[in-house]
Amino acid sequence: MNKHIVSVFCFALSLMVPPVVAAVAPVPAPPTLAANSYILTDFNSGRILAAKDIDKKFEPASITKIMTAYVVYKEIEAGRLQMQDQVTISKKAWQTGGSKMFVEVGKQVAVEDLLKGLVIQSGNDATIALAEHVGGSEEVFASLMNQYAYKLGMKNTNFVNSTGLPDPKHVSTARDIATLARATIAEFPGHYKLYAEHEYTWNNITQPNRNLLLYRDNTVDGIKTGHTESAGYCLVSSAVRDNMRLISVVLGTRSDTARADISQALLGYGYRFYESDQMYAAGKDLNQARVWKGSAENLTLGLQDDLHVTVPRGQYKNLDTVMEINQEIEAPVQKGQPLGMVRIMLEGKEIVSRPLVALQPVAEGNIWQRTRDHVIRWFE
Repeated sequence: MNKHIVSVFCFALSLMVPPVVAAVAPVPAPPTLAANSYILTDFNSGRILAAKDIDKKFEPASITKIMTAYVVYKEIEAGRLQMQDQVTISKKAWQTGGSKMFVEVGKQVAVEDLLKGLVIQSGNDATIALAEHVGGSEEVFASLMNQYAYKLGMKNTNFVNSTGLPDPKHVSTARDIATLARATIAEFPGHYKLYAEHEYTWNNITQPNRNLLLYRDNTVDGIKTGHTESAGYCLVSSAVRDNMRLISVVLGTRSDTARADISQALLGYGYRFYESDQMYAAGKDLNQARVWKGSAENLTLGLQDDLHVTVPRGQYKNLDTVMEINQEIEAPVQKGQPLGMVRIMLEGKEIVSRPLVALQPVAEGNIWQRTRDHVIRWFE
């Protein structure tokens, strides 16, 4: 057969055979689990990977103590409280039932020790002692808790005490608790390390951390258990694998083992089928914009915060970025002023967007610069 005819035939055949494309593993639906409510989120991107009744209100039990500790950390950050400050244990704190650190009434205990009793041992006595020391009374402290909940956007949460002991008005949701957990880790990484401790000894009594996942999985580093008869067994967990942190919240399971098993199943699902990475760093030059009537003709645009994206495994390389920039930007421009949008697309669908902001200010130009730009725009 003529060589030319053979080559034409082979070319035509190649058009008929579809190109080989690397297969991307499908993502199955999240597992259906025996809990009243649960959520699985990526810490950096905030993407929700699994959910059940995440905005339905439930009793949070001792999960409440994450907020109690958060308020204490805020007081330390503001300089109004020191780790070595001495706290006098009240009769109310000492006699409160439930889990205990076993502090003694009338004795003084350092804030640092009480935080360990709260976080590791889940001691109601330590928790109330801290609340009374910061707020003057537990009721005032609960008001502080609600103020911080409001600032964090915890729209379906109301605290009436610092411990999570049952009260019909003391409620939260899986979504709100995940928001609080994320804020705790992001704002107080030094204090957060305490949530990974396996045990703590006070008054010659050693008590283990009730989070079973700390003993099963060395990638888990927190966060908090909770249990009452009315709330069931609850657990907030977080783990880091390959620089990807996930947070799970499980509310209302039947046992200590069940809450650990369900949390482990959620974390396993997230790590098996998703990946997360940083696409752009905060403050990095991403684009430029024309500024009219300004002291400078151009300014650089970027992001206020790091942009992380969570996608099904194998899909990160298929992401596309679309940048939209305002066309009529006039000076003065403030640093951080939104002037466009960054949209991250996957298979033609937007999965996340963030404002493009000015990375430096541009002052109003002098009369010559303003007049020149006015004339240019008139002719355009």
